[in-house]
Amino acid sequence: MQDYEESVSFLGTWGPFQRRVFFLLCLTSVPCGYHLLSVIFLLATPPHQCHIPHHSNLSQDWIQASIPVQAAGRLERSSCSRYELELVQNLSALGTRPSLNLVYNRSALGSSPEVLVSSLKQEGCKDGWAYSTEFYQSTVVTEFNLVCDDQWKQPLTSLVYFLGGLCGCLVSGQISDRFGRKPVLFGAIAMLSVFSSAVAFAPSWPVFTVLFFMMGMGQIAGYIVVFVLGSELLVGSTRVLFSSLGLPIVYTIGMILLPGTAYLVRYWRQLSLIMAVPGLACIPLWWLVPESPRWLVSRGRLWEAELVLRSAALENRVEAPHVIFPSVNAEKATSQKTESLSVLDLLRTKNIRSITLVLWLIWFSISVSYFGLSFNTSSLYGNPFLNYFLVSAVEYPAYTASWLATRSLPRRLSFISFTLLGALALLLIQITLHSHPSLTLSLVLLGKFGILVGNGVLYMFTGELSPTVIRNTAMSSCAMFSRLGSSVSPYLLQLAVFNTFLPWIIVGSLSLLCVLLCVFLPETFRQPLPDTIQQMPLIRGFRWPQASTPPPKDDGKSAKDQTTAPEIICSTHL
Repeated sequence: MQDYEESVSFLGTWGPFQRRVFFLLCLTSVPCGYHLLSVIFLLATPPHQCHIPHHSNLSQDWIQASIPVQAAGRLERSSCSRYELELVQNLSALGTRPSLNLVYNRSALGSSPEVLVSSLKQEGCKDGWAYSTEFYQSTVVTEFNLVCDDQWKQPLTSLVYFLGGLCGCLVSGQISDRFGRKPVLFGAIAMLSVFSSAVAFAPSWPVFTVLFFMMGMGQIAGYIVVFVLGSELLVGSTRVLFSSLGLPIVYTIGMILLPGTAYLVRYWRQLSLIMAVPGLACIPLWWLVPESPRWLVSRGRLWEAELVLRSAALENRVEAPHVIFPSVNAEKATSQKTESLSVLDLLRTKNIRSITLVLWLIWFSISVSYFGLSFNTSSLYGNPFLNYFLVSAVEYPAYTASWLATRSLPRRLSFISFTLLGALALLLIQITLHSHPSLTLSLVLLGKFGILVGNGVLYMFTGELSPTVIRNTAMSSCAMFSRLGSSVSPYLLQLAVFNTFLPWIIVGSLSLLCVLLCVFLPETFRQPLPDTIQQMPLIRGFRWPQASTPPPKDDGKSAKDQTTAPEIICSTHL
């Protein structure tokens, strides 16, 4: 194909058509952001202890003393054990009083004898648990009792959710490149709504887990497709604004809506039903959002592509050329129509294989860092709703910085600089973790800021490296490794049992690994967007970041075309 963006330059960059597409595509990202970290509220584990039945006939003192007190840094009641209820009932019936002192005597006033409770035999929570309702009236954990011996089910459920996203990326990318961006986008949104509603009626934990897996498939698949569709529909400065600022900001609005909803609705089944509403509200947008003309051209469907572009020209009140795509383009596009590419084509040749493997490693590593920080930062304060709001709000300055960087800075230099900043901040937490809480919080937020900006540049970088014929598959395969990293993150924080600093060391080290790997990628700043695998830039050996790298020569394109073609900018969320 000849330069697609030259063929559609008659539309301009910011007409009524572009503004409408910009706004509508941003709206379709709200359901994806709304569901991103729903695991935090649906699977929350409130403080709990063994339930003492009301018919136990215990005195008030024995009710208070029937739960063992443990010293784990601070005195707190045991969550998974109690003193043997039958023994406690007998002692209460005898008129004794519980005592924490290392004595067994009668008081000076001749009152009831005291019993050293720490010497009593303990048992598990045979009558269930009593959960705190300070923040949650019910969650999946409290309803299905995913605590103590079944505590392993809680992180496993989070793992299943993210594995659903992994499978969604694998399937949706190939479907999108073969059947179109638009059907996959609205299919993913419909999946979110349908399975979010179904989750609310789950009768057991296994059923909930299966439905939660399906919900995870729709979450990331929808987001990947929406920024690919926007990147291919919009050009020039509009594309930059959409991909680096507009889309992530609206996406984060969806994230911020979730804690507000969870604060008002403290029951997880009701919350799950309400989470289906944004997706249902987006379904009517099907008749307003067009298919990607660029994808249509790559599939040889020139008539449909021209129909979309002529409708856009009519809306923008500009005159479309008599022939939008020259006949030579039509012949070449038609020859590509029968070409069916799959994820295996990302490993077919040496150049695309090298780029793909490096990108997969980077996406995995930065995802572990991003989600590990998201889960850990939310535990730094007491109120979980305020925590999640603050964690989400931190992303706004990061998006602004990412937008400014994408306008004038090379991709590799931007990614390396910001990710290195985040990695160093996270590694410094080891010095301040126990001695300076305020400084620790500042370093955590600075670390997340750097990783978020680097994450935004990574989306953009990957989109610029991927050719049109397999772009959604390439992006989805990277997002698949991203979801693999996010699947690991719920278990990352449990490493603190072995060493308090270990989670922070791992997160910081993985960020440094991303910096090192990025050095090997070719620069794409202000280079033409590749349409075919042959047009992809060549991977280089180890070298320090430079302002730009000359693009590979492509038949039929002049040097001027290669240096002035607008770059593709992609979005900023894992």
